[in-house]
Amino acid sequence: MSHLDHLAARYATWLRLPAESTHDTSDEDPAFVRAMPIVLRIERDPLPARTALLEAAAIASVAVCFDERAEPDGPWFSEVDAWIRGRIRKVARRARGAHWTAAQDVPGITVEVDGAFARAFVPCLVAETPKVLSRLQISGSELPDDEPGPPDEDIPVLWLNPYVLMTVGKAAAQVGHASMLLAALLHGTGDERRKTWQAMDFRCAVRPATKEHWALIHPGDDPDRAWREHSSTAVRDAGFTEVAPGTVTVIAQWR
Repeated sequence: MSHLDHLAARYATWLRLPAESTHDTSDEDPAFVRAMPIVLRIERDPLPARTALLEAAAIASVAVCFDERAEPDGPWFSEVDAWIRGRIRKVARRARGAHWTAAQDVPGITVEVDGAFARAFVPCLVAETPKVLSRLQISGSELPDDEPGPPDEDIPVLWLNPYVLMTVGKAAAQVGHASMLLAALLHGTGDERRKTWQAMDFRCAVRPATKEHWALIHPGDDPDRAWREHSSTAVRDAGFTEVAPGTVTVIAQWR
């Protein structure tokens, strides 16, 4: 998919930027800022498991990018391509009941993991976000930590920074970045693991990293070495919400 070919290289450069530069949007026109909306289904009872919900968000995000409708002759291509060529912003919102049902009519992909549901939508101009989505709240619901157990051996793991606390909405956007960057990196290098992963519907695990493991796989200023030695790539946040500019929030690792 041509719109992903340059993404891995661009984000390798992004990882090397000074922290303050990640927060610089002086080259952007606010009227043309694009984002991928993500909606998390959070009913009052029962509440979804936090880990399963984050995994659903990560899978849905990358699935939109590799869906046949996002290919060059597909109806989603122009929107996905325009979004990827800028910053890959995501905005996570929550919904339940009728609002969740209504959101299914907006183009996107819904993923369910162990009873937890997330839907990622075709990216759009933030100013033109469909009302059925823009009316949904971004904050207000939090989910308790859970203990999902060890991840399966045959799927990638999205490791959450053990030094950073994130709301479920912020974490959903970050793991969505991580799954997408991992797929783009695999795609850009012609790695056959991407096809294998796609055949598994992009299943992945989300887990909090131990401080020791985080130190081992953190790319520092050498993301090429991190990929070469640990098959890992990192999400570095611009710092507009919740975390400081330049914070590495998630590391995606193909084990």
